[in-house]
Amino acid sequence: MKSESKSVDAQSRQSIKAVSDLEHEALARRTTAETFSDFVVSQGGRPWVIAVHALWFGGWMFWNSGRMPGVRPVDPFPYMGLTTIVSLEAIFLSLFILVSQNRATRRADERAHLDLQINLMAEREATKMLRLLQALCAHHGLAEAVDSEVDEMLRETEPASIARELEKHLPSDLPNIRNNRGGDDSNV
Repeated sequence: MKSESKSVDAQSRQSIKAVSDLEHEALARRTTAETFSDFVVSQGGRPWVIAVHALWFGGWMFWNSGRMPGVRPVDPFPYMGLTTIVSLEAIFLSLFILVSQNRATRRADERAHLDLQINLMAEREATKMLRLLQALCAHHGLAEAVDSEVDEMLRETEPASIARELEKHLPSDLPNIRNNRGGDDSNV
C-alpha cells in the first residue's frame, strides 16, 4: 500500500523558509573560533572519539608499563606526562564547550525575543478581531456584545506587569535575590 504524502501548503513553506533563512544567517555570523569550537564539540561526543581515547590511554599505559621487552618507558607510572596531556585536553575541551554554549545561549535569546515579538503582535491582532466581533454583535443587537469576560480580554496586555507578577510568584533557586535588589521591597 502506498503511503500518501501530503504536500505542505504555501504558507507553511513560506514559514519554513523564513525560519531556515534565520538559522542559515545565524550560522553564517559565527566567528572562526565559534565554528571551530562547534566542530570540536560536535566531534568530541562521538563514539569513535571515545574509542580513540581508550586506545590511546591503554596504549600509553602499556607502552610505559615496562612490560614490553626492549622498550624503555618515557612516562612511567603514575604517568605524569599522560596526566598533564589529559588535563590540558580537558581544559581546552571545556573552553570549546563554553564557547559553543555561549553562542547557543545567544541564539536561544534571539529566538525568545523573536517569539515574544510575534506573540505580542498576535495578541494585538486577536484583540482587534475581538473588538470587531464585539462591534458586529452590538450592531446586530446580540447579547454577546455585552460580556464582562470579553471586556477583560479587550484590555491592553502589559508584558512588563505580567513579568513582574510572574517573578513574584515563581520559585527561585537563589533565595533572597528578589529582596536584595535595592529600592522598595514592600511589594515583595
